[in-house]
Amino acid sequence: MSQASKSPPEPKRRNRAVTVADALSGALDPMLKKRGFASRDIMTHWAAMAPRPYDSVAIPDKLTWPRGERSAEGATLYLRCVPGHAMAISHEGPAIAAAVNRYFGYVLVGQIRLSIEPFIPHSGDKGQKQRQPSQSTIAKVGASVEGVEDEGLREALRALGHALSSRSENNGG
Repeated sequence: MSQASKSPPEPKRRNRAVTVADALSGALDPMLKKRGFASRDIMTHWAAMAPRPYDSVAIPDKLTWPRGERSAEGATLYLRCVPGHAMAISHEGPAIAAAVNRYFGYVLVGQIRLSIEPFIPHSGDKGQKQRQPSQSTIAKVGASVEGVEDEGLREALRALGHALSSRSENNGG
């Protein structure tokens, strides 16, 4: 059998479910490296390593090492905190650093400092704006679902029709 008659190997199939973290890891790693994090562990496991209530009122912002070589004292971890908790976090900095170091099993963090930027929990959540559909849309959707006998299904289809029509109106189509 000659080399030309051999078929190329079948490509590896990737039709499996992957987590969002696995899918985005390549995109997030360069950004995290710029912030001083060698891996995503501090960001992804912050709730497990930080003592209460600091696990929910603060998040890691960046990790800076002293100039020169990485020293035995560890790095400075900058935290973004909810306004009003800065005093408590600055006071409890050694306890937070100890908790992070205990999680990793070595001295990673030498001190805790506060970042200039505040942390607003759920700041990424976008509220859905409820828009009232136009009268023509209400009439058109009502006419198309009036033949549905089940009232719950009819109301669900009506709500879906209003949402889709307002979406197409907003996109110019």
